[in-house]
Amino acid sequence: MTELNILVTILFMTVIGALIGGFTNYIAIKMLFRPYKALYIGKWRLPFTPGLIPKRRDELSTQLGRTIVQHLLTPETFKKRFFHEEMVEKTESWIQNQIEVQVFQSPNSLNDWLGAVGQQNIEARVEAKLDGLVERQALLLASHIDGKTVGELIPDRWKEETELKMVNGVKYAIDRGSDYFASLEGRATIKNFFDEFLASRGRIGNMLHSLLGESRTIVDRIQPEIIKFLNSPRTFELMVTLAYGEWEKFQDRKADDLLKEFDFGPAIETVKQYVKETANVDGRLNATLADTWPTGLEWTRTNFTPLVTEFIFQQGEEKLEGVLRKIDIEGMVKTQVDSLPLERLEELVLGISQRELKMITALGFILGGFIGIFQGIFSITINSM
Repeated sequence: MTELNILVTILFMTVIGALIGGFTNYIAIKMLFRPYKALYIGKWRLPFTPGLIPKRRDELSTQLGRTIVQHLLTPETFKKRFFHEEMVEKTESWIQNQIEVQVFQSPNSLNDWLGAVGQQNIEARVEAKLDGLVERQALLLASHIDGKTVGELIPDRWKEETELKMVNGVKYAIDRGSDYFASLEGRATIKNFFDEFLASRGRIGNMLHSLLGESRTIVDRIQPEIIKFLNSPRTFELMVTLAYGEWEKFQDRKADDLLKEFDFGPAIETVKQYVKETANVDGRLNATLADTWPTGLEWTRTNFTPLVTEFIFQQGEEKLEGVLRKIDIEGMVKTQVDSLPLERLEELVLGISQRELKMITALGFILGGFIGIFQGIFSITINSM
C-alpha cells in the first residue's frame, strides 16, 4: 500500500470518527429535551421518545423543589438573611421614621385620627366620662364615711398636727388679745363697753356713773386686770381645755350627720366644671399629637419602637418554619417547573450551559477523530500483515 493510500485511509477514518463522535454527542444533548412528546408508529412507541427531561419532568420538578427547600431556602437561610443585628437596626430605624413622618409631623388633630377609625363625638363622650368619674368618687366618699365619726375618718397624723396647731392658736389668740387691750385702741374699746353697759342700765347706770365718777378712772383699773387675766397661765389652760373639749365633741360627731348640713350638689357641679376645664378636652382633641405630647417622639424612640421591633423579629423567628410550610415552597417550585413550556425550559438550560455543551460536542469531534486515527492505523497494520 502506497503512502498516499495510507494517508487517505487515516484521514478518511479520522473524519468519519470525528463526525460520528461529534454528532453522537450533539444528538445526545438534543435528546435531553427532544422530542417533547412520545412518537408512535401505530401503537408502538419509538424508543427514547420523548426526551429525557420531558419524560422525567415530574420527577425533576419534585426533586428540584425538595432540593431547594432542604438545602437552599431553609429556615436557617432565612434567619441568617433577615434575622441579624443589622436588619433589626434598619427595621427599628424605619419604624421610628414612619412614626415621626406619618404621626408626629402630620397636621391631623387627635379628632382627625379618631374620626379616621370611626370614633365620633369624642369630646361629649369624654366629658360624660369625667362627670361620671366625679359622681362615682362622690358616691364612694359618701359610702366610705357612712356611719363613721369624724375622728374615725381623720388620720392620726392629722389629729396630732391639729392639736398642735390648736394649742399654738390659743396662745396666739391670747397674745394678740393681750396686745390689743394694752393698746390705745383696746383702752378705747374697754371705755366704750363700760359706757354702753352703764347706759343700758337706765337710772341704775346713771347712779353708778355718778358714784364711780368718770369712766376713764374705771378703765385705768380694769385695763391692767384684763391684761393680767389674759396673761395668766390658768387662762391659757382654760382656753386649751375648752378648745380640746370642742375638738373632742367635733370628732365624736357622725360625719354623715355633719355633711347633711351642707348642700353638696352645687359643690359637685363645680368640681365637674373644674375637672372639664382642667382636662381641656376640646383643646386637646383639636391639637396635633406633637402639640399635645411634645416629648412623644423621644418616648417612642426609647420605649415603643425597640419593643415593637423586638416583638416583630421574635414572632417572625418563632413562626418562620410554620409560615414556610404554609407557603409550600416545594410545591410552588414543582408547579412552576411543571407549568413552564418545554421550549422555554430547554432555552433556559441550554442558555445557561451553552458554552459547556458546545465544548462537549467539540470534545466528541476530537475524541472521534483520535479514535478514527487509531482505527486507520490499526486497519492498515492488519491489512499489511
